[in-house]
Parts: sequence; C-alpha cells; structure tokens
Amino acid sequence: RPDGLLALGDEEGSLSLAMAKHIVDCKFSDADKSRMHSLVVRNQNDELSEDEKRELLAYDKAGTLLSILKSRARQIIRRRTATRTPR
Repeated sequence: RPDGLLALGDEEGSLSLAMAKHIVDCKFSDADKSRMHSLVVRNQNDELSEDEKRELLAYDKAGTLLSILKSRARQIIRRRTATRTPR
C-alpha cells in the first residue's frame, strides 16, 4: 500500500468518519471549474497549447481521483452510520 494513503486513514488504511465526511464535501473551486470549462471548449476547437493539454489532463486525473475517493468515503459513511442505527 502506498504510504500516502495512510495520511487519509488509520494504520489499517481505514478512513475515520470525520475524514470520510470531509472528502465527500471536497469539490473544485469556482475558479477551477471556470478554467476547466475554458480548456474543454478550447480543446474542442483544437486551440490548446501543449501545456494547456497537460493542464486539462491533470484536471481530468484529479477529478477521477476525487470521484474514487468520494465513492469510498460514501461507502464508509453508509457502513458506519448503519452500524450505529438501532434496528
């Protein structure tokens, strides 16, 4: 397991409920969203420089990683809140 994952969880790699909720709330800033939109539109018109193409790819990778982290965080929240709910 990569050491960087430990920073998001405990020694077993499990996220705390607080960290899971924080991850679910993470999002791109309005400035980032505006920049991504601009890059996408300009990319459709084949107007991006090589640096801008790399920037767009980096946003895409960051968005994918954030989606994966949010999915994992939502699973943890569901699992932890389900075990606390009396049946």
